[in-house]
Amino acid sequence: MRQRAGAALANLFIGDALSMPVHWYYNPGDIIRQFPPLGISKLEPAPAAHPSSIMALHSTHQGGRGSQQASTRQEIIGDVILKGRRHLWGRSQGHYHHGMQAGQNTLNTWWAHRLIKYMTSAEQYDSQTWINDYIDFMTADPPAHPDTYAESCHRGFFANLLDGKDSLQCGAVTHDTPSMGALVTVAPLALALLPSQPLSEVQRQCRVHVWLTHPDRMLMTVVDSYVAVMLKLLTRPEDSTEVESFVTAASVIPKTRLTSLIDQKRGDAYVVGRLYSLACYITDSWPSVCYLAARYGQNPAKALLINTNLGGENAHRGSVLGTLTGLVSGTQDTDLYTSLHQHTVIDQDLNHWLDRFYPV
Repeated sequence: MRQRAGAALANLFIGDALSMPVHWYYNPGDIIRQFPPLGISKLEPAPAAHPSSIMALHSTHQGGRGSQQASTRQEIIGDVILKGRRHLWGRSQGHYHHGMQAGQNTLNTWWAHRLIKYMTSAEQYDSQTWINDYIDFMTADPPAHPDTYAESCHRGFFANLLDGKDSLQCGAVTHDTPSMGALVTVAPLALALLPSQPLSEVQRQCRVHVWLTHPDRMLMTVVDSYVAVMLKLLTRPEDSTEVESFVTAASVIPKTRLTSLIDQKRGDAYVVGRLYSLACYITDSWPSVCYLAARYGQNPAKALLINTNLGGENAHRGSVLGTLTGLVSGTQDTDLYTSLHQHTVIDQDLNHWLDRFYPV
């Protein structure tokens, strides 16, 4: 269990870092053009230009899309969070992760790293102390992470906080609240609790955790499914198969028939890109992750590279896929892991987390 849990969190970072340079590339051909001849094959820096960027359409005042015009009140981007980085928004073909180096992680994975450290040091998970930690992390000056983009959940949360709402009630509802990004921080919490608490209690705590920033009832069914499949993979006998676990996990999205998709011969891009959108919406991204995990779970590096080159919401999808493939295989690619930009710190913090929740 210690080996599986450690590999799950190591691959969480790898999956995100691999996809960072081509995050939200909605035409996979653009990935091949910028990284010839076959697309991403290793950790790469963010390119100067992003051919699919709609960053200029995202509001700098709140969650979702909308105005980036100056106003009389503080702007969320630049004044409250991402201090000093407002000028990177609103540019044609501006990259979401402008200037980030090979192996660096996007904001939500830094957020997960923060939760790893929080869980290691806290007596127990507490919503108020965690949200206070999140606020400190996000409002640091200079920023405590290298990313230049904050997705809708962060902007909406801090817009509500600026309006005077209680910090436990600041989760914003936008068109993309039920999204894959909501699941990135679930694994450090769930995997810390699963060895010692009943599944139903871990699911409850994870729902409370996600609701703080992603208040959506349908999303909570996916959170429950994600925690349940993590427990199955964490505790399964070594000679067991895992495909049926992913079929069950995906079935919480109505009309998902994963068994037939796993057997189809038309290629991964037919499932992840045609049958299911490449976008962040959980109704498409959760079945996509389960499909990729079912097909390639024993080979995390292969799974994560395929996910990266499919494009779209591949970074957050990659973090969750990394968690699942780590639990299936109990391994991570050593070269990719040691090439992470923050490898030394990540590895130290991960081992402290393991020593607390999976002692030798």
